[in-house]
Amino acid sequence: MNIDLSAAQWFKSSRSQTGRDCVEVAHLDGGMVGVRDSKNPTGPALIFTPGEWDAFVANVNHHP
Repeated sequence: MNIDLSAAQWFKSSRSQTGRDCVEVAHLDGGMVGVRDSKNPTGPALIFTPGEWDAFVANVNHHP
């Protein structure tokens, strides 16, 4: 899968603390979701399909 991330608008969780290591998320074309390490913004990103992202978020919400 080759997705252009150059125009992606990345954001951190509102629960993220300044100066802490975080992940960033971007909503991409076609409902895809990108996730990257905030310490390495030019590094690799994981790309989730809409179904994969929904399953991930549902699982995270069940395991605080």
